[in-house]
Amino acid sequence: MRRRHLSAHPAGLQRTWHFWAGRAWLGGDRGTAALETAVIAPALIALLGLMIAFGRVVDADGAVDGAAHAAARAASLQRDAATAQSQARAAAQASLSGDGITCQNTDVTVDTSGFSFDVGQTATVTATISCTADLSDIALPGLPGAKTLTATFTSSLDTYRGRALGLTASDGSRSADRSTGGVQ
Repeated sequence: MRRRHLSAHPAGLQRTWHFWAGRAWLGGDRGTAALETAVIAPALIALLGLMIAFGRVVDADGAVDGAAHAAARAASLQRDAATAQSQARAAAQASLSGDGITCQNTDVTVDTSGFSFDVGQTATVTATISCTADLSDIALPGLPGAKTLTATFTSSLDTYRGRALGLTASDGSRSADRSTGGVQ
């Protein structure tokens, strides 16, 4: 590549002519920054969209995990399976809404079979939460419109705490039975 300096520019700068393959142009690399930006900008925008989607999925996953923990803990504090079910569902919904997570579909499953065990035996309550997070507002080709997140948490029931044996307060015959630790 040869350079030939022409006469001085009126502002005191020299113009440089570049010759390449028999063609001459003035200013060297003019316009390449705009071209590079036009080529790289869509890739950077797509990368930004993927980062936003990944962040939302991670945030929702943490919220679903926290909701499963709250549901299992709320269920383990109850004395009967029916109340444990309702309290677990309420705790899961409160936890998800408290974290600002809106699910398309929410499924709360609580395994309360531990309430049927006798007092003195180790028993647990397990809560499983499934939440379908909406990603359709992030318009990237190939990105799914929704992602289903699932979390499970198990909480222990107090081994020596009394548990209801299936009777409700409306049965009229409630008396403490110290031998089984339950209420009859």
